[in-house]
Amino acid sequence: MNGLLLAAGSFNPANEFELNDWISIHIGPIDMSINKAVVYLAISALLTIALGLFTMRSKLALLPGRRQTVGEALYEVAQTQIAAQGLPTKAIGRWFPYVASLFLFIFTMNMVGFIPLPLTGDKWHGIPTWGIYAVTSQLSVTLVLAILSVVFTHVEGLRYNGVRYFKSFVPAGVPKAMVPFMFLLETISHVFRVISLAVRLYANMLAGHMLILVSIGLLFILSGITFWIVAAVSLPIGIFFYLFEVVIVVTIQAFIFAALTAIYIGSAIEPAH
Repeated sequence: MNGLLLAAGSFNPANEFELNDWISIHIGPIDMSINKAVVYLAISALLTIALGLFTMRSKLALLPGRRQTVGEALYEVAQTQIAAQGLPTKAIGRWFPYVASLFLFIFTMNMVGFIPLPLTGDKWHGIPTWGIYAVTSQLSVTLVLAILSVVFTHVEGLRYNGVRYFKSFVPAGVPKAMVPFMFLLETISHVFRVISLAVRLYANMLAGHMLILVSIGLLFILSGITFWIVAAVSLPIGIFFYLFEVVIVVTIQAFIFAALTAIYIGSAIEPAH
C-alpha cells in the first residue's frame, strides 16, 4: 500500500522524457554529455547496422529463406515505394542509400522505443527499473534528421542546376513586381519543411507513448475496488495503443519521413517549370 501511495504521489508520464546527464561531458560551450537519448541513439544505430548486414548479406537462393525474404521485402519498399517514387532515375544510384538508411534508422529507433529496457535511469531497491522510451519523441533528434534532409535537398538542387535552381522558387508567369514576394514565400515554405518533417515524427511518437504510459500508469496509482474498475478499461486501452503503435505507426512514420525526403531531393534535382 505504501508503494502504491508513493507511486500515486509521484507518477507523472512526462518524467519518462526528461533527459538527465548520466556522464557529464562539456567541451567549452558544447554539451557532449551522455544521457538516455544518446544511449538509445547508439543502440538504434548499432541495430540498424546489424539489420542491414544480416538481411542484405545473405546468399541469394532460388527458394529464399526467411532472412532473404525479409531483406528483399525491405529492399523492395525502399527501392520501389520510396526512392523510385520520389527521385529521378539519374539520382537513384546516388541517393537510394541515404533514403533507405534513413527509413531503416527511423524504423529501428521507433521500434526500440517500444521494447522495455532497464534504461530509465531509476532504481528500485538498487535494481534498475524497466521502461519504454522513444528517442524520436525528442524534438532535437527529429530536428537534426529534418535539417539534414532539407540541406541535402538544396545541395543537390544547386549541384544539378547551378544558381538557376533558385529560379524554381518563383512560378513562371509571375509579374516582376511579385517576384521578391513569391521568392520570400517559397523560402519560408522550405524552412517549414524542416518543421513539418521534425514535428510530424516527434508528435506522433510522443503522443503514442504518452497514451500508453497514462493508460498503464493508472494501474500503479490506484488500489481497492477502483483499481479493478479502472484496470478493466485502461489496460485494454493501453494494450490497444501499444499494438497500434508497434504494428502501424512505427513503420508509417519511418516511411513518410524517408519518402518526403526523396520527394524533396527529387523536386530539387528536376524542379517544376
